[in-house]
Amino acid sequence: MTNYITPDLCDEYPEVEVLEPMFNNFGGKESFGGEIVTIKCHEDNSLVKEQVGMPGNGKVMVVDGGGSLRNALLGDMLAEKAAKGLVIYGCIRDVDVIMETELGVQALATNPRKTEKKGLGEMNVPVKFAGVQMNPGNFIYADNNGIIVSEKK
Repeated sequence: MTNYITPDLCDEYPEVEVLEPMFNNFGGKESFGGEIVTIKCHEDNSLVKEQVGMPGNGKVMVVDGGGSLRNALLGDMLAEKAAKGLVIYGCIRDVDVIMETELGVQALATNPRKTEKKGLGEMNVPVKFAGVQMNPGNFIYADNNGIIVSEKK
């Protein structure tokens, strides 16, 4: 398992972009990184549910939930299926269980309410939040210091 240290990565690669500090680390892995796969959804985690069951192959799912704090886009049942890591611009729930998984999870906050499943959302589209645009195929690295994005590995 690779342990990423974002301050060291920022020093070595000054061209990386740093997400604004608004995320909390909720996963069992304190450090994670990989190639970005994006989902854009708003208060509907249908695509998240569909994608966490797929082989991740070392990729990190970046979920743009529009920053909504009204419900959770990830819970324990989905987290147990996910492979590497998730960065969620929104909420999660079941944090005590998620903290016990071998998964990196950064999100804005927690909310016990689940989303409705309407089948809405977009997959592998550019997303922008926390001051940074993230494109599928970019790379993302996260630890307790923050989250950074790079065009190259």
